[in-house]
Formats: sequence, C-alpha cells, structure tokens
Amino acid sequence: MQENYDHYISRNIKAYYKRRLFSPIVYLILLLGLWFFLSLGDLFFPDTLTADATLDSAYRNDEKYVSATLTDLHFTGYTRTFLGNTTGYYYYTVRNEECFIVLLSPKSCEEGLPTISKITFSAELLKGGDTFYLLLDNIAKDLEWTDNGIKSKVSPYYLSEPDYSPIGNSLLLLFILVSGGYALISIILSLAFICWPQLSPTCQDLGLYGNAKELLEQAEEELATLPQLATEDIFITEHFFILTSIYGNAIIPIKEIIWIYKYSTLHKFLWYHFSISYTLHITARKYLYVQCPKNIKSNIDGIMDYLSEANHDILVGFSEENRLRVQEIQGTPLKIEKVVNFLKKRI
Repeated sequence: MQENYDHYISRNIKAYYKRRLFSPIVYLILLLGLWFFLSLGDLFFPDTLTADATLDSAYRNDEKYVSATLTDLHFTGYTRTFLGNTTGYYYYTVRNEECFIVLLSPKSCEEGLPTISKITFSAELLKGGDTFYLLLDNIAKDLEWTDNGIKSKVSPYYLSEPDYSPIGNSLLLLFILVSGGYALISIILSLAFICWPQLSPTCQDLGLYGNAKELLEQAEEELATLPQLATEDIFITEHFFILTSIYGNAIIPIKEIIWIYKYSTLHKFLWYHFSISYTLHITARKYLYVQCPKNIKSNIDGIMDYLSEANHDILVGFSEENRLRVQEIQGTPLKIEKVVNFLKKRI
C-alpha cells in the first residue's frame, strides 16, 4: 500500500496535464503547417510589388498576394458580376513596357472611373483563366485587334483586388492569433502544473480551506498510509475526499462538504439501452462544486454512506429542501437570484 499510493495524488495531477498537452500541441503543429503550406503569412502581410518587377516574375517567385501602387489606369468597360451584383471593374495599365489587367473593387474605383491617375491597393496575383481570356477576346473586338495580337501584348497574369479580402483576412488572422495563443498558454500552464502540481487548479481549490501545500502533503500522507475507502478513481481518507479520474482531480476536506447527491445517466445507441452510469455531485463550502462522472451505483452509494457517517452535517440526496438549505448556508454569490427574479418580473 505504501508503495502504490506514495505521492499518488501528485502523480495523477501530472498524468492529467500530460494528457492535456496532446490537443494544443497537435493544434499548433497543424496551425504552423497551414501557415507555411498555404502561405498564410503572405495573405496577412502581402509582398510589395516593386517598381521594376513584372507580374510574370512575381508569379514565378510565388508572390501570391501583393501590395501595389499603380498609375495611369484605364477602364476597359467590362465588369465582373456575381448573382446580379457587380463585384469588380476591369482596368488596364502599362508599366515598364508590360500591359496587364487589374480588377478593382467598386469602392476603390468609385464604381468605374474612366481613368485613375494613381492607386495603392492589395490584391491576389492570379493567372488568367477562361473568364480572363474571354475578356481579352472582347477587348480585342472593341479595338479591332486579333486574339493573338492582344494576347501577345497583355500579360497572362492579372491583379484582383476583390479576391483579397482585408476584413476576412483580419478576422482569420485574429482567430489564428487568439486560438494559437490559447493553445500556447494551455501548453505552458500544463507544463507548469506537471512540474509543480501544487500550482494546479486542484490545489488552488484546496487552498480555499487553508495552506494548499500543507493540505496536499497531509492528503498524500493519509492516502499513502491508510485510505479508509477506495474505488477505481475515488478515495476517502480520515480527513479528505480525493478524486483522481481521467476527467480531473479534486481534494476536498470532508468537514467542508455540505451536500452530496447522485445523478443517473442512461447511455443508449438508437433504441438500444446498453448501460447506466452515475455521477456523484459534491458541494463544499466556499462555493466549490465537484462532479465525479461515470461511476457504478454501488460505488457511489458506498461513498455517500461513508461521507454522511464521517460528517453528520452533510445533506444527502437531491431535493428542493436540500437545495434551499445549501443556499441558506452558502448564500447566493453576487445576489444572482435577485437579478433573475427582477428580470422575471420585468418580462
């Protein structure tokens, strides 16, 4: 017994947070993979299209998103529409003896200005497809040029401002930063709790009733020497209720427990009922609430019987009378029920 339960609580706290490391680490790896393989960095921080760069060279250098400053743009007379709404206006310009097409958003070109002397914008650099070459064919007819003639003069690549969404990109960047930051903080906290279990929320909750480190040491010693009652993941010592399950850990001084009850859950698949599990609910002073899920009835009944014998002030069973009694003992934090009653009256 001494060997099996030596520092058993600390070891389970460490094991719990080791398991919790998996998800945020995998998420960060996926996030980094998406960042590099999908060029998300270029999406949020587009490359600057320098004055001497051509669209062909920029495309070959994998500059998918660019920030450009162009001068002397002329409206082609053609627009791009989607579901009856105009989403872009096609312009052409000549820079460094390269003629290319630019698709501007309605706001940037004020819905089709004939000419634009200078504009700075961010866009996606695209290779022309069927729609692009249909546009060139129509422009060639307007100018009385041949298809081959205009294709030899106009770059096969074009800049599309509507395909670069600053609002959508900003929201995506915010999501990545917030979720990635949350994952990173989770990893750091889990590592800290693995190294120093006394800093974990389990021990911080225990600190509500005294010195957390000293109470943890006392609980460890009692569990290692002579546990009074033990199930698969719940232990009771002389002074403590101890939970060490895959769902979490908890240490509660028995004298601080004021209410216990069980709740059954029927597990079924389609019409087949295959099991019933029981959850032990514990309410302790200082507004501490603990749930012990997925236990069998005999274990829960034995634990409730033992706790009620160890502390005769514990209320046993779920009832409205017990709930009101607990509320009377604990008080209502922040007077929540008064607010709820006020809102009910207003409604």
